[in-house]
Amino acid sequence: MDSHNYPMPPHTHGKDGKQRRIGVELEMNGLSLDRLAELAADFLDCRIEHSSRYERTLVGDPAGDWVVELDFALLKQLGREQRDNNQLSDELMSSAEAVLAWLSEALVPLELVSPPLPLERLPQVDRLIERLRVAGAKGTGDQLTNAFGMQLNPEVADSSAASLLAHLQAFLCLHDWLRQRCDIDLTRRLTSYVDPFPAEYLQRVLDDNYQPDLPTLIDDYLQYNPTRNRALDMLPLFRHLDEQRVTRAIDDSRIKARPTFHYRLPDCRIDQPGWGVRDAWEDWLQVERLAAEPQRLAACRRACLEHLDGGLMRLLDDWPAQVEQQWLTGSG
Repeated sequence: MDSHNYPMPPHTHGKDGKQRRIGVELEMNGLSLDRLAELAADFLDCRIEHSSRYERTLVGDPAGDWVVELDFALLKQLGREQRDNNQLSDELMSSAEAVLAWLSEALVPLELVSPPLPLERLPQVDRLIERLRVAGAKGTGDQLTNAFGMQLNPEVADSSAASLLAHLQAFLCLHDWLRQRCDIDLTRRLTSYVDPFPAEYLQRVLDDNYQPDLPTLIDDYLQYNPTRNRALDMLPLFRHLDEQRVTRAIDDSRIKARPTFHYRLPDCRIDQPGWGVRDAWEDWLQVERLAAEPQRLAACRRACLEHLDGGLMRLLDDWPAQVEQQWLTGSG
């Protein structure tokens, strides 16, 4: 598998003329923190730095640092703290930390986070996934408690309100089809990690008359979606574009500003042979292709609104099947 036959989006370069980049986040267990770091560092020809007791940084990739960490904010915070040399206090804190670490071992995933990579490096990520699978990495379906996901962070090619609106509209139209394609594990469906967008928001954003400027686009999103738990989380991008507007509305230090879409719908099925980034990436590309064709997007929007307005008849209307038959394109 190489970059020559890997599918690419309609716009491979940004307004600055540089190739777009993408970040990949993988949640898993089955390996220890240090083993995961060693395997990834060896594959990527990086060296390992111990950032804390529960975080490792892989240094040496031209694209930037990779991160391997336990996805548990409290433990990461404890792991960064230095003890105060009071023996009793140190022992109590160490014991509490050990209990938390033990309890989290079966429930909390390790996370491998890439730097923003050139799109042409996506096949390399698939090869790394295969290396980790062979070594024993486990994904969403291995245990009932494994609500593990894979998140893609494709850099936006154009941060204008019109372009962002087109991508958001395309995603809202294709959401049910994407969700069906992802076949999300029951454990993740029972969590709030990838909640659907409210129907009122869809009705507003898909309407022909909705043509907001960027502040209005952001304000409307914040009004209806004051949460990170969306299959397409726009908060990191909106914080990158207008920090104060987002932080005034939502006080959440986990929202990291970055010039990317944050697509968080797919499961991580790293233990399944042949699984990788490509399938989820090809699904995401349907969003970008629809967004890039205004007439096709307008027709799809109107059909989606008609479906939403169908009342009880919606139960008989298979929207994902309609999407499959009418609104998707090939890779050309």
